[in-house]
Amino acid sequence: MTLREIPTPAAIADHPWLAQFRTSLEHADLAPATVAGYLKDVGQFLRWQGLGDDFPALHELELIAYRQYLIGQRNLRPATVNRRLEALRRLSRWAQAEGRLRTDIAGTVKPVRTDRKRQPVGLTAAEVHGLLRAAGTSGHGHARRDYALVQLLVQTGLRVGEVSALRLADIELRERTGRVRVRDGKGHKEREVPLNATARRALRWYLDQRPAAGSESALFLSGRNAPLPIRSIQAIIGRLARRARIERVPASAHTLRHTFALNFLRANPGKLA
Repeated sequence: MTLREIPTPAAIADHPWLAQFRTSLEHADLAPATVAGYLKDVGQFLRWQGLGDDFPALHELELIAYRQYLIGQRNLRPATVNRRLEALRRLSRWAQAEGRLRTDIAGTVKPVRTDRKRQPVGLTAAEVHGLLRAAGTSGHGHARRDYALVQLLVQTGLRVGEVSALRLADIELRERTGRVRVRDGKGHKEREVPLNATARRALRWYLDQRPAAGSESALFLSGRNAPLPIRSIQAIIGRLARRARIERVPASAHTLRHTFALNFLRANPGKLA
């Protein structure tokens, strides 16, 4: 069996049809992170498959072989394999609609079975308290910011990208009520999320110390008073988790989202946020 000639990432990125496929994903009302993820997955497939002069010569057997490669050689988790296959299904449907393929060749490629009994993993109450204690003792003047950041994530279930994009104008704090406005959530939809008393107290504590700025200034700032990007938020949560010695599960901003969901379902059986 001959080895495939792997094209360079630059050659793939320069291909014009990929830009057209990107545009179709953006018009499908998908979140920017989802679009970026699908494009990355397609790029990984193309590097495995080898790039033709125009559109890749896709065939159902090629996709089945790629599925087996991801399972057998890469040993990827079923959820990861299925996500990559979904990217190729979208590519196949787009290619058929554009007349580049005669049929939707990915439609019959079966996803990998997953354990439906598996539930999202969140932090215990003790682990959340440990994370908050670590946040409240952060150095360099970041204790209030880190504490408010953790409370906002665990009390609202916001996505890390949504938190990074928040502006001062998106936060409304009153004596008995409060809310946060997410301007560009999943599917580019705007929504409002209520803030409970715990989240409101944490945000007030932080905002009392935060430098004054215009309403469109970022809510969470770095040490240089610049907006706190997603990567930095993830790094903060990871650092706090290490200080809190949370080792049972990998702690991340997404883990805090799961924690919120599990707490909500415990308090409201049978309901979804």
